[in-house]
Amino acid sequence: MPLPADARDESGHLIRELHGVTLVVILEYLLAAYGWPGLDERLRINCFAVNPSIKSSLVFLRRTPWARTKVEDLYVRARTAEVLGRPRP
Repeated sequence: MPLPADARDESGHLIRELHGVTLVVILEYLLAAYGWPGLDERLRINCFAVNPSIKSSLVFLRRTPWARTKVEDLYVRARTAEVLGRPRP
């Protein structure tokens, strides 16, 4: 069984490397998986709690490296769990 850090997506790329995955794709995936309330609960970032929208969240995340890192980390953990058949974090 592969280790979580070695989990690969459908095209064979390591999930943790975010190869070819844009911030828009990441945000849309997380939004579909958790919704705005779920993202706010897991990450505690105001752009997910106060009048959330894809556009405003993208603007904030592109300008705020620490927030983008948190979002990317949740994406990697969620995709890894999905690929390995485990429950999402």
